[in-house]
Amino acid sequence: MHKSVLDILKMKKEGKKISVITSYDYTLASLCDKADIDILLVGDSAGMVMLGYENTIPVTMDQMCLFTEAVSRARKNSLLVADLPFMSYQTNIDDAIRNSGRLIKAGADAVKLEGGSVMAETISAIVDVGIPVMGHIGLQPQTTMLSQGYKVQGKTKDIAMKLIDDAKELEEAGVFSIALEMVTHEVAEIISETISVPTIGIGSGKGCDGQVLVVQDLLGMYDKLEPKFVKKYMNLSEDIVKALENYKTDIESGSFPAQENYFSMDDEELKKLREEIGR
Repeated sequence: MHKSVLDILKMKKEGKKISVITSYDYTLASLCDKADIDILLVGDSAGMVMLGYENTIPVTMDQMCLFTEAVSRARKNSLLVADLPFMSYQTNIDDAIRNSGRLIKAGADAVKLEGGSVMAETISAIVDVGIPVMGHIGLQPQTTMLSQGYKVQGKTKDIAMKLIDDAKELEEAGVFSIALEMVTHEVAEIISETISVPTIGIGSGKGCDGQVLVVQDLLGMYDKLEPKFVKKYMNLSEDIVKALENYKTDIESGSFPAQENYFSMDDEELKKLREEIGR
């Protein structure tokens, strides 16, 4: 039985740190699940990491459902949360509920959406129909990047107070957790101590109740964007390129495939075949 939202809430009460990995495909999600990661997040960052977009804006609901289905087939232990992509929930509440339902049907246990107090009514409506929601404040890639660019959030008192108020309103709206992206660690710690639901930090310091990284970043497989908050536990890009170069060399030299890599006929059957075709 995989983890539930209640299990995640219990971890906060017990003071246990929550591990979250953003994953988009069956193969890597299977490995994350075997590692007993608490939450698998199917992020709309798949648009950049998997599809090569410049940002998350072009990502569609159909694409998010496809990635969610792939990860859902892989997980056995983790809670699965899927992002609602840009403009799938901002237009009206009916759209937000309908599209949240699509992600649940695709295999998610909960959905995540960006926005503070302005999204409280929408979140409440989604929760009211029985779909758990993870909030997301601080840097919001779907919208903040359009107006402010890639900037740390919560550096001034006024902005810090707005983030704290947003977190409180999201908690009141019924979220089971809140992602804090690129929030100053002091403000993230205050929010984590103020609200009863878990906070998941994305470059927001160790005071959060949990942390999240994209699995390709953690493994050193995605070098296009390297935020300060990413910790590389491996550098697989170099290893993968080297392996592919070795593969190409083996083909060119004729050392691959070797005898152990292909199949052979029975000697007697081969003899009959050669006699039949005259070779």
